[in-house]
Amino acid sequence: MPDHTQAAINKQRFHQIARFPNVIGCIDGTLLPIMAPPGAEEPIFVCRKGYHAINVQAVCDANMRYINAVIRWPGSTHDAFILANSTLPGILDSTNNGWLLGDSGYPLKKWLITPLLNVNTEQERRFNEARMATRCLIERSFALLKARFRCLHKTGGALPYRPSTCVKIIESCFKLHNMALDLNLPNPNTDSIVVDNNQEIVQNCSRDAFEQRRRLTQRF
Repeated sequence: MPDHTQAAINKQRFHQIARFPNVIGCIDGTLLPIMAPPGAEEPIFVCRKGYHAINVQAVCDANMRYINAVIRWPGSTHDAFILANSTLPGILDSTNNGWLLGDSGYPLKKWLITPLLNVNTEQERRFNEARMATRCLIERSFALLKARFRCLHKTGGALPYRPSTCVKIIESCFKLHNMALDLNLPNPNTDSIVVDNNQEIVQNCSRDAFEQRRRLTQRF
């Protein structure tokens, strides 16, 4: 995760998108296709879309650079489980440095803002729209990653290696993505890229997190 200075810069850049405050990153999971692995573990790599995959959790900054990534879990693993078993809760529970924006596949937390599922007021509609406009950066970053490295997208087939090797290749692609952005290399066309993820809804949250989101909604 970025240091305090970089987090402040990110907050300013995120705020410029749709005036959503205090954002340090956007989080989501994405499914990366692999060849069916041999052995008893083969079924756990089948994702909800019906193909074998690695489910990668990543956080991007306002420039679509990856500042955190978890690349290890089979395609059937739920996004919320990956989050709970990553380093992010330990880091963000102990700091008050800003918020991540996630979709409804994640639990609402004081450091992770998710959408309102039932919108009843104009303020709530504006809140959801601003959150969505800001959070879509992570989806755009995944599309850019997969367009640049077609081996990570179904249009390029599937990575034809064992999962452990696939993880190393995916890690390299994430690092090269950041390098390409740092070097201002031309971005590939992403029009044909569909970003698959696990879209299950998680509704559990703490009272403090719920109250914080309620107060935040009133700012819109």
